[in-house]
Amino acid sequence: MRHFSKFAAALCLSAALFSCTDGEKANTNSEDNTVLNSSFDAAVMDKVLAADIRSDDKARDIFRNPKETLETFDVSPEHNIIEYAPGGGWYTRILAPYVAEKGQYTAVSFPPQAAIAIGEDFVERISAGYKSFSSDQSESLGIEAEKLPLYTYDTIPESLNGTVDRIFIIRMMHNLKRWGIDTQEISALKATLKPDGMIGIVQHRAKDDAPEEYVDGNAGYLKRDDLIAFMDSQGFEVAAESGINENPKDTADYLGGVWTLPPSLGSDDEDKSKFEAIGESNRMTILFKLKAS
Repeated sequence: MRHFSKFAAALCLSAALFSCTDGEKANTNSEDNTVLNSSFDAAVMDKVLAADIRSDDKARDIFRNPKETLETFDVSPEHNIIEYAPGGGWYTRILAPYVAEKGQYTAVSFPPQAAIAIGEDFVERISAGYKSFSSDQSESLGIEAEKLPLYTYDTIPESLNGTVDRIFIIRMMHNLKRWGIDTQEISALKATLKPDGMIGIVQHRAKDDAPEEYVDGNAGYLKRDDLIAFMDSQGFEVAAESGINENPKDTADYLGGVWTLPPSLGSDDEDKSKFEAIGESNRMTILFKLKAS
């Protein structure tokens, strides 16, 4: 089994927790091609994406395609939403303002101790970040701190259960897998969903024939079939899928994992230009719904 350095792991967390070329948009049900974007408000989203608060974020839009991604996830400004592991807030600065007027934003994140492999200092920084998350985001976004709560799986209030329309897990499933907390976290998140609630996942995609030791989460990549099978085991099925975040230039076989690519550029190779030319990782974009009882 491959083992990646603490440096690579830290890069992972800084990118996925504290922070693809354009593919053909396919906001459809993967089985019957039913378009799901009945709730999405493009005008509100355009306003959010153009806001000055995102001036430093916009350079990544070409790789992350937030408008098309969230349209695939069929999110409404009136929805009660959860962002999992918001980290540095790249998606928070989109999601929280989008639902601020009519909906509700909530952050849920992993227990800090889950990241102990990266070091005690990192765990302490994570813990401090959780404590200041609501006030920091409030000051930055101009939204009341009470509308920006953050919980871990074991502190989610019972009042939240059964009330959530959408949950977003962006570039994070590999960490849940390698830390062994994927079932724990998805179970807690599942309890918060309304009967018609859904989970939208964006995840670095491994090749279908990638060796098993490369897709255990430590390289950042997961196989599509493995992700779907895991979510099936948790009571979910695919509702929609998009190719918007695909990047065929990504070979997904780097010794240093996904952090070889932008924005981390964590390779020891002095020539970073070849990785910059590839762009961000090849990603799957899948919306999951609860299976019928």
